[in-house]
Amino acid sequence: MPQPILCAQHLSQHIHFQNKMIPILQDIQLEIFAGEQVAITGRSGSGKSTLLGLLATLDQASSGQLWLCGAAVHQQNEEQRAKLRLQHTGFVFQSFQLLNHLSALENVLLPLRLQPHFNYAQAVIKAKKLLQQVGLERQIEQTPQVLSGGEQQRVAIARALITEPKIIFADEPTGNLDEQTAHEIEQLLFRLNREMQVTLVLVTHDLELAAQCQRHFILHDGQLCEQQGS
Repeated sequence: MPQPILCAQHLSQHIHFQNKMIPILQDIQLEIFAGEQVAITGRSGSGKSTLLGLLATLDQASSGQLWLCGAAVHQQNEEQRAKLRLQHTGFVFQSFQLLNHLSALENVLLPLRLQPHFNYAQAVIKAKKLLQQVGLERQIEQTPQVLSGGEQQRVAIARALITEPKIIFADEPTGNLDEQTAHEIEQLLFRLNREMQVTLVLVTHDLELAAQCQRHFILHDGQLCEQQGS
């Protein structure tokens, strides 16, 4: 039997507010396998982004266990989790999170600069190839201010892929885009999932997008259930 690339067991998250413990996520159980396309939907405020942050190791759960690419995340400190993220994950944000004073090429290069033994010449070749794959070979030197929303998201996707991650986490990746551009970004993500065999886990409010994924989970009242026949 293949081992899951991501496994959450009894994952919970709560916050303390006015001397009360408020549950956000409760007893999350989830297994995701390499190469899968997984969507997580739920009403606004249901905790989708919180869950994605936990799965991507950006945040730490209140309780429970999480394994990512064979590593026991719940036993790691922040330095170890940061190293795990850099080695195995990429993240695509709804708001792109690009640095406006850097060109598209320089934005894509950023994750590689954090790695040991950074080689600028090799990194540039790799970044240019990725920008070509996402259809931005002519916009390499342009800064985010002159790029459209769809172009900025393509840069963000190339940046997420530059470290050759095993899994991409995407938080409402088409939420700030018009319908036509959103469709183009969706198809780009699915194409890269197939061609690069990268696992795709996305949070979305778009049920049509979720239906295109191989698996669809719904978050309701802090609990996660898989939608059968999605």
